[in-house]
Amino acid sequence: MSTDADAEIDHEGPVTPYRQLAEILKARIARGDWAEGRPIASETRLVQEYGLARSTVRRALDVLVEEGVVWKVQGRGTYVGQPPAGNS
Repeated sequence: MSTDADAEIDHEGPVTPYRQLAEILKARIARGDWAEGRPIASETRLVQEYGLARSTVRRALDVLVEEGVVWKVQGRGTYVGQPPAGNS
């Protein structure tokens, strides 16, 4: 019954923690935890929630940006989906 979105980071596993977090966040977006165009949890919140270093959280978010799952607005946060036209 548990989904990937509820998974914990396996620090001993073969997949790097930042990749695990990226997959967890994608699953949470897919199940509707955060709506299109709305911000996801802050870096600070993700650091606390998953017990990871800020650099690891940033790396996971960068993967999601590269994949087009989220976009970042400096000083504002990370948002679900693609940036609106003229806002990249």
